[in-house]
Amino acid sequence: MQFDRKDKDDAQLLSLYKTLLYPRMVEEKMLILLRQGRIGKWFSGIGQEAIAVGSTLAMQNDEYILPMHRNLGVFTSRNIPLKRLMAQWQGKISGFTKGRDRSFHFGTQDYKIIGMISHLGPQMALADGIALADLIENKKNATLVFTGDGATSEGDFHEAINVASVWNLPVIFLIENNGYGLSTPINEQFNCKNLVDRAIGYGIEGIQLDGNNILEVYDKLSEVAASIRENPRPVLIECLTFRMRGHEEASGIKYVPQDLLDAWATKDPVKNFENYLVAEGVLNEETIAQIKHNYKVEIETDIEAAFNEEEPVANEGRELADMYFPYDQIVTNPGSTQTEKRYLDAITEGLREGMQRYDNLVIMGQDIAEYGGAFKITDGFVAQFGKPRVRNTPICESAIVGAGLGLSINGYKAVVEMQFADFVTCGFNQIVNNLAKTHYRWGEKADVVVRMPTGAGTGAGPFHSQSNEAWFTKTPGLKVVYPAFPHDAKGLLIAAIEDPNPVIYFEHKYLYRSLTGLVPDGYYTVEIGKANVLKQGEQFTIITYGLGVHWALDYLNHHPELAATLVDLVSLQPWDKETVAKAVKATGRVIILHEDTLSNGFGSELSAWIMENCFEHLDAPVLRCASLDTAIPMSKVLEDDFLAKKRLGEMVDKLLAY
Repeated sequence: MQFDRKDKDDAQLLSLYKTLLYPRMVEEKMLILLRQGRIGKWFSGIGQEAIAVGSTLAMQNDEYILPMHRNLGVFTSRNIPLKRLMAQWQGKISGFTKGRDRSFHFGTQDYKIIGMISHLGPQMALADGIALADLIENKKNATLVFTGDGATSEGDFHEAINVASVWNLPVIFLIENNGYGLSTPINEQFNCKNLVDRAIGYGIEGIQLDGNNILEVYDKLSEVAASIRENPRPVLIECLTFRMRGHEEASGIKYVPQDLLDAWATKDPVKNFENYLVAEGVLNEETIAQIKHNYKVEIETDIEAAFNEEEPVANEGRELADMYFPYDQIVTNPGSTQTEKRYLDAITEGLREGMQRYDNLVIMGQDIAEYGGAFKITDGFVAQFGKPRVRNTPICESAIVGAGLGLSINGYKAVVEMQFADFVTCGFNQIVNNLAKTHYRWGEKADVVVRMPTGAGTGAGPFHSQSNEAWFTKTPGLKVVYPAFPHDAKGLLIAAIEDPNPVIYFEHKYLYRSLTGLVPDGYYTVEIGKANVLKQGEQFTIITYGLGVHWALDYLNHHPELAATLVDLVSLQPWDKETVAKAVKATGRVIILHEDTLSNGFGSELSAWIMENCFEHLDAPVLRCASLDTAIPMSKVLEDDFLAKKRLGEMVDKLLAY
């Protein structure tokens, strides 16, 4: 291994050595604790320390780093106290996740480190969003994100790099190629000669480094980071190294040929650099022994202090509350002037009011810029707000939702448009595992609204017509709203933008141009979690939302002999239990109507809650009126037969006859 000190003096080399040695000694202690049974799991980075340490030291302290399992050196190089790291690993309250998540699955704004989730690839999109905020803000910052050789096969890897390339984002994508994805060798993972060659396909620079050479890593990363601060663009770096331990200790390394282990043992990044410094006269045996002794005492002290901390005490109220960033909505009442507007135009106005109120709001989606979106909701926004804040995206829903979270982490707000709600499946992981869980895991807000053009009625078939709100209403950490009228559509969207928590905003595309109503002018909000009672009657109650509201109104208008209470939920998570209970108790008979399929639709939750909490007030079973348990057909005849509207009259008759 060839080291080139360049212009570094002895003090700088010694500092690099100490920073490199420390995580190695912590790791060696962790392996002892594992054998003693004092800890239960460990992902070892022994043999890879030069990458984490060298790259971290190359970054400025105010620049974000997104590391992975084997990057202890990132955390120690940013001077996070070992006692707190150990508390995190042991699930103590003083750790970063209060015992809620494991090992390095956490972030910290204090140290500008954003940890991974187990799915590995999604963090790369977060780096895009973080860098985008810096780019818009004209900060001369770089962002560093790690990934492994295994994760380069994930779609998130390709999506994130493509977005960064198209948008010229100042991101360093660093691949730690350590030879194996768990037990799968690299020749069974990819068929290109070098992973860095993938940079060619995205039109960006690619650099391959000896990941075990601390000086090579530090010098090249310093050079690249300095360059992209001045000339923003992504760079892909592949660091060649080797995983000397198992994927995690329980998996072992029996699948690794011994000659391969022996060859890489000679390339140990700590020992080789130590030998080099001895040869350079920077270190001697006595100095090395003293440094190691001091570290050993420090490590032992910090680890035992963490062990001695109390275990978490379960608190149901705290756990439930911490799913969301603390936020008490203050409703802004509308002014006195109103204008008749289409449902679609109300959404446009809500977006425009949000963009005017928050200059840190960015909206992203396919074709939303000059074209104005598939439904023309953002028509004219580029001219008014500029392309930095109104961004066409490649077709990569996962990367864009992840970028929205990255924007939020770096002080921005984001609205992400799904061209159709059906397409959210391609960004599902980012929503349910990143947006929804980030605050619960480490206290960071996820200030992202995902707009979801949804629903049937237009003959668009199985992939453009689904009602998929139930996928999200059962996911803690998300808020879900579904306006049925132009007034609510505007006010709810503004409220969703105000809210620092992730909000899934459903908008029924059948209503875009078919429904008009009076909409207050200017800025106002609608309370999230509050239902509307549209009709009062004593015979029975219909509880519904979205297009179901208009089905119910149409049915009741054609049956003036019926006296029904009609509840429009408006919000599905949280939903208005008080209003529902009051309506149920007043009539004793309930139909839950929704466009979604019957089995496991949101109506199932409503029915269960009513049965558990209002049973003694019921005069008949709770009935659900929903669409068929099939995919949505394209033919209008078949679609009409599929939709719940066809069965509403039959269900009302059944309820009243009970």
